[in-house]
Amino acid sequence: MRDPGARYDARIATMTTADARAAAFLKVLTYLRIALTPVIMGLVIAGEDPSWAQPAAATLFAFAAVTDFFDGRLARRWKQTTVLGTFLDTTADKLLVSGVLLALVESGRTSAWIAFVIVGRELLIMGLRGAVTASDGTVVHPSMWGKLKANVQFVAIFLAIWRPDVTIGSWYLDQVVMLVAAIVTVASAAEYLARFGGVFSRRGRPGPHAPSDA
Repeated sequence: MRDPGARYDARIATMTTADARAAAFLKVLTYLRIALTPVIMGLVIAGEDPSWAQPAAATLFAFAAVTDFFDGRLARRWKQTTVLGTFLDTTADKLLVSGVLLALVESGRTSAWIAFVIVGRELLIMGLRGAVTASDGTVVHPSMWGKLKANVQFVAIFLAIWRPDVTIGSWYLDQVVMLVAAIVTVASAAEYLARFGGVFSRRGRPGPHAPSDA
């Protein structure tokens, strides 16, 4: 008769190996998005010379956006959600969106004001998350507005790279969708501030670099 303890140990070893492989795969997806960001930026800035630069940029950006979807979905399914993983995943997304937006501004495909709104929102909410966590240890999870914002931004940026020959009045389709993305971005920021803005009015303990009353 086989030892039940040995069978249990074998199952634990198998689970540990599977967990390690899952975590490694998710890290690869995250690092891949980070590595693809400067490549996509370079292709966007290159414009139509060579002719394959824009299609390649659009394809790579779409691939990076899809890896973001599967990254979060698989992390939850495989129970591989960690603080470090969440941080890296969020950082990779912000680098991808911000970097490609800057390239689109450089190439004249989008407005600097819209890029300012989108990137500024990311910096604002990043600071808010840090303040909330430092205040009472609460982890700010993405809301429905935050997820909608990310999806609309991905679609708008993809269309701005591709720029299909579709117009709405005097605007290209991607310009209209980019404006919608900016509006959703502002609404998302307002929703976060409404939920967690009170952290800025709380009195906290003086930190090592904060002035004391003594």
